[in-house]
Amino acid sequence: MIYLDSNATSQIDPAVVDAMLPFLREQYANPSASYRAARTVKSALEVARERVAFVIRAEPDEIVFTSGGTESNNAAIESARMFWPQRNRLIIGATEHPAVIEPAARWERDGGVVTRIPVGSDGVINLAELQKVVSQPDAALVSIMWANNETGVLAPMSEVVRIAHEAGVPVHTDAVQAYGKLRIDVRETLVDYLSLSGHKFHAPKGVGAMFISKRVRFRPSMLGGGQEMGRRSGTENVASIAGIGLAAELMRMQLDDVTESRIAAMRDDFEARIIGALPGTVVNGSREQRLGTTSSLCFPGVDAAGMLILLDEKDVCCSAGSACHAAAVHPSHVLEAMGLDAAHAASTLRFSFSRFNTPDETKEAAEMVISAALKLRDLKAEDSGPVVSCG
Repeated sequence: MIYLDSNATSQIDPAVVDAMLPFLREQYANPSASYRAARTVKSALEVARERVAFVIRAEPDEIVFTSGGTESNNAAIESARMFWPQRNRLIIGATEHPAVIEPAARWERDGGVVTRIPVGSDGVINLAELQKVVSQPDAALVSIMWANNETGVLAPMSEVVRIAHEAGVPVHTDAVQAYGKLRIDVRETLVDYLSLSGHKFHAPKGVGAMFISKRVRFRPSMLGGGQEMGRRSGTENVASIAGIGLAAELMRMQLDDVTESRIAAMRDDFEARIIGALPGTVVNGSREQRLGTTSSLCFPGVDAAGMLILLDEKDVCCSAGSACHAAAVHPSHVLEAMGLDAAHAASTLRFSFSRFNTPDETKEAAEMVISAALKLRDLKAEDSGPVVSCG
């Protein structure tokens, strides 16, 4: 299998699995208990907290473990409601993940106001529009995704934070795709809340974390035993937290120019081979402001669903837009927000790479993508159907 869908979920590092096993076997005590065995487990939690914090230069007590990015996003937005009724405007980007879009819709249903900041054709957030809206006296929170899950396009987070903070508005960022893949320093880019998810960087599914800056208030949405310094009650998922801690440490060790450039070089070579063989193929979004791990490509006149079937037969894994909407028939809201139509979206595939990929397998995958696209074009030509262009 050639796995090019790491934005959906990443391969668990074998070392991470090994780190988890003791907490599924002999070290099973509840970390909230007072005896020696429990203290050992509690210590493992704190080691993991330090490791997750260190990647973004946060303090350990600014990290709260959660079930993943969705919970962290919801918690940040729900906490902002503490400012009601004085501030009831939520400001989000037009290309956010559903884990922000759906809480925003609930915010509206509950009587709040949501402003969606548009993006350009390159997928980059419109800072001028953000500047206009954030000055409204009822603004409670700005929530902008750091790296888009479908296109890999990066938000200019330093500018987003500067604009929001000058207006006195806190900033949350969904950094699920960015954590461990970019150099993030919360002491320089002063985001107030940040969400991350373990299964995007070679940790297990079902565990994530939330950075909560000491500068801001936070109202927990989960109450009970007072775990996680009173900010997220519930007995901790110790094995998975040990796993995310080691995964964070391994990502920190890998986050250097060599690793970044190696993954980006594989992605760039993959794109160059496809574009060279299939003229007219379009890279969706900014080619400069994007993760080195992500490639969103539109293939003129080719049905993405058919491509997925042919590639699956060859054991090549990729996605048609976001994995969270893999069963949906409507166009990607991300591509729509960039001004692209349904035909364009229906011809788009997303490929996402990780450090576990190799140049040889990505070259092989490119050839399979080219072969599948040519086969579908030939079939379409036999049916005398029009060729749909991407643009």
